[in-house]
Amino acid sequence: MTAPVTTPGPAPSNEPSSEDRSARLAVTVFPLMIIASFIMAMLLPEQLSPLSAGTSYALGIIMFGMGLTLTPPDFALVVKRPLPVLIGVLAQFVIMPLTAVLLTWLLHLPSAIAVGVVLVGCAPGGTSSNVISYLARGDVALSVTMTSVSTLLAPLATPLLTQWLAGAYMPVNAGAMATSIVKMVLVPVIGGLVVRMLLPRLVARVLPAMPWVSVLGICYVVMAVVSGSAGKILSAGATVLAVVVLHNLIGYLLGFVTGKVLVRDERVARTTSIEVGMQNSGLAATLAAGHFASTPETALPGAVFSVWHNLSGAVLAMCYRSRDRKVLAA
Repeated sequence: MTAPVTTPGPAPSNEPSSEDRSARLAVTVFPLMIIASFIMAMLLPEQLSPLSAGTSYALGIIMFGMGLTLTPPDFALVVKRPLPVLIGVLAQFVIMPLTAVLLTWLLHLPSAIAVGVVLVGCAPGGTSSNVISYLARGDVALSVTMTSVSTLLAPLATPLLTQWLAGAYMPVNAGAMATSIVKMVLVPVIGGLVVRMLLPRLVARVLPAMPWVSVLGICYVVMAVVSGSAGKILSAGATVLAVVVLHNLIGYLLGFVTGKVLVRDERVARTTSIEVGMQNSGLAATLAAGHFASTPETALPGAVFSVWHNLSGAVLAMCYRSRDRKVLAA
């Protein structure tokens, strides 16, 4: 999923800020926490399945936290540097949805799993991508803007793309899905942005804790979704993992190529790679659980993506940093 984590910017001095340290620690520990949540849900499905009633609220809290990290200047980049923002957002809503459709066709996925994969592909960028971009020495300001713009476009883009690309597998109510996204994503994000504008000093005090709020929220969603589909995971887990890994890695690769070819800037290419490959899979899993309740396996790709893309994102950041060391050594 989107494993949303607050966005750090480069520290103004050699010593990282408390927010930087908190975010880096959260993104390191997060994969372990998400794996632990996954295992707990598999071992205690009956005990944890009641959590499903609160998934939309958990996602709303996560997105409110994302809103608290945003400021108006984050959106000024749309005017100052429109080309990389436009390329990144278009790549997000073109590469991942079409890759999802291609994989469902090549792997002959069951209808419910196929819809879940397409839904992940049509989701906006995951906010943990901002921290991964920071760790990968990408363009953090650009990453924040790409994530913010794709998130604000999600109430329109995600339902329409899902209906278009997944409608052949199962009926998709785009209007109802758009309403859900507005409630779970748009309203909390805007609310967080407004609160930060009105109470900047108070928000500054709580920002270091926001990565952990996001981490706990995502763990909650994973436990809720996985506990309701534990049996299906045992029977279809290998297939779902395979398609999730391919989807994520292809997104990284094509995102990097797109940024490198069209903008010709290494940092922009890294950022586009991460933004495209990392999805708000928590949103996808929550939408799947709410709108395709009769087929709970539809939520599996989102739940598994939540685990995988944070692991792969951390590895990708290390690879990019290693690339820098090799260039300096040369």
